[in-house]
Amino acid sequence: MLCACSGEQFKFDEPPQSPESLATRDFSVNGLSSRTGDWESKLEDTQVDEAESTLKEALSLNYEEARALLGRLEFQRGNFDAALQVFQGIDIKALSPRMTGAIVERTRLRKPRAKGDNIPPGVMSMHSVSLLLEAILLKAKSLEELGRYIEAAKECKIILDTVESAIPHGMSEGIGEDCKLVEMFHKALELLPKMWTKGGVLDEAITAYRRALVKPWNLDPQRLAAVQKDLAATLLYGGVEASVPPQSQAWGPTIPKNSTEEAILLLLVLMRKVALREIKWDAEIMDHLAYALSITGQFELLAEHVEQVLPSIYNRTKRWYFLALCYSAAGQNETALNLLRKVSGCSEAKHKPHVPSFLLGAKLCSQDPNHAHQGIYFSRKVIDLDDHLNEHFMGQAHRFLGVCYGNAARVCVLDSERNLFQKESLNTLNHAALIGKEDPEVMFSLGLENALQRNLDVAFDNAMMYSGTVAGSSGRGWKLLALVLSAEQRFNDAETIVDFALDEAGMIDQLGLLRLKAVLQIAQEQPKQAIETYRILLALIQAQRELQAKNFDQANYLVSDALGERKLEMTAWQDLASIYTELGSWLDAELCVGKAKSIEFYSCRSWHTTGMLFVAQSLYKEALVSFAVSLSIEPDYVPSIVSTAEVLMKLGSQSLPIARSFLMNALRLDPTNHEAWLNLGLLSKMEGSLQQAADYFQAAYELKLSAPVQCFW
Repeated sequence: MLCACSGEQFKFDEPPQSPESLATRDFSVNGLSSRTGDWESKLEDTQVDEAESTLKEALSLNYEEARALLGRLEFQRGNFDAALQVFQGIDIKALSPRMTGAIVERTRLRKPRAKGDNIPPGVMSMHSVSLLLEAILLKAKSLEELGRYIEAAKECKIILDTVESAIPHGMSEGIGEDCKLVEMFHKALELLPKMWTKGGVLDEAITAYRRALVKPWNLDPQRLAAVQKDLAATLLYGGVEASVPPQSQAWGPTIPKNSTEEAILLLLVLMRKVALREIKWDAEIMDHLAYALSITGQFELLAEHVEQVLPSIYNRTKRWYFLALCYSAAGQNETALNLLRKVSGCSEAKHKPHVPSFLLGAKLCSQDPNHAHQGIYFSRKVIDLDDHLNEHFMGQAHRFLGVCYGNAARVCVLDSERNLFQKESLNTLNHAALIGKEDPEVMFSLGLENALQRNLDVAFDNAMMYSGTVAGSSGRGWKLLALVLSAEQRFNDAETIVDFALDEAGMIDQLGLLRLKAVLQIAQEQPKQAIETYRILLALIQAQRELQAKNFDQANYLVSDALGERKLEMTAWQDLASIYTELGSWLDAELCVGKAKSIEFYSCRSWHTTGMLFVAQSLYKEALVSFAVSLSIEPDYVPSIVSTAEVLMKLGSQSLPIARSFLMNALRLDPTNHEAWLNLGLLSKMEGSLQQAADYFQAAYELKLSAPVQCFW
């Protein structure tokens, strides 16, 4: 038992040793250290008194120290119940003031002592203090092994309270170089929050983590980083909102306002340490940061930190893929696609194909008709790996390929190409449906493509299957179903579907469905009901905005949601302007157009609506100017192209050739636009081509019978 006073470090987490090895570890039978010469050579003259006192104490242990050593022996043997019984016999409550006083006395700055300036008699040695602290820590570990986590945490807290009361401002570099006090304190500092966590008391765990971080306790960088990472993880996943301590609130407005912000700040500090190579790379830090920034919508910030990761952590392909995910989530699809093109570039030709990158590229391309051909390329790259992929990846590749074929058909100039792409689109999507029979996304894409090609019966069946698969929880599924019904001129049924969907959908989907309901009411020539629906829609948007402004820090409010609401608000004002224009209420129409332009001045539809207001007032020159502005913003905006042709037809026969060119351009962009066919028939009639006009009127009539009240996509 005399080994405890030799100053030799003891780590309780080492494998158990035999009692013989413990008994003969540092001292010979006569009580002298086998390494006394080495130890004494390190002592300074000013420490002679303390060393002499320590050696005397080594030869006679008191009751508490003997129990501490015996309890350590039982702990090493794995007898946790026995160890706990031994440790229970130590009256720590009575010893704590003496231990605190000893730490205060013996951790003063080391300097030559004046004659007679000796340590007062009766003060514990640092080795005795360390031995007792170790006993408390081993008691906590024994309680942990027995599943008594709350009691274990309370024992750890005794260690921290004892040491912190002696050194309240933190631990200097020179404290405890010749004893185990620092090591015991550090272990307790790390163990305490873990015990609270295991005990389910997360508030106390967070407080314990913060306690380890707010003062300089001399933890080495790697252990300090582990504490910071564990605190960040607890704040992120613990499910509790831990308020910032009052003493920290005096720091000003830059303090974290909630648990997520505090976790992000901790993780950003850790990422900086990794970048500066102060600590080793830890993949968990990036995983936590990616989650935290994703739930707060800060994808660009996440991309910046991915770019800062040192080379060799990720290979080039994974880094590009990670960055592409970040930028696509931030709405920067062009940047994401540029990164994904690198994956399929010449530099990666000799490497194994990275299927997730190709699938992500195909998905992004499927969302923009202008990238349809690039999407076909990405999808084909995946399909060519048929022997190496599972059915899910293959089904997704065929789905994206089918969608991209459909998009390519809508941007084609030649009718032959358009027909070919439309046929390939349906064939590929049907093949995807065979591969992924239970995949609702495939069914939705198939229903949308059939609707766009005006295969309304099949589209209706596909939409019903999709809604049934997702149990009616998808707003876009109900919207597609309602639009298909509206294309069949079943407006009442479509409105019933929308009313049912409003009770099931989320907030953003509800706003879109309200707008669809208003459009259906307009189609049924119910302007008053439509205006009331728009009033409700705008009121909900305003209420949602005020709620988010009030509780922004607590709300999980993504930028994409805010942009969606803003766009819906602008669309509602544009629709209202069109209603008032039809009713001849010019001032109300102008007011609504002004509201829409205040949200986004450079909106092609807002300028188109302004032009329609001028047309209703027979101000044709002003209308042409407004349509020209609309087309300068979006050259392929079909409604403005058709309206420009209408105005030109009203201006006289000299403008008819120009009007025809506008209408033909509109039909090139949208062959199913019945208004373009109608105006082309009127123009042909004005030119005297009656048979041609009759054909155009027939086409316009048939297309109008299958036209939805609003675009399918």
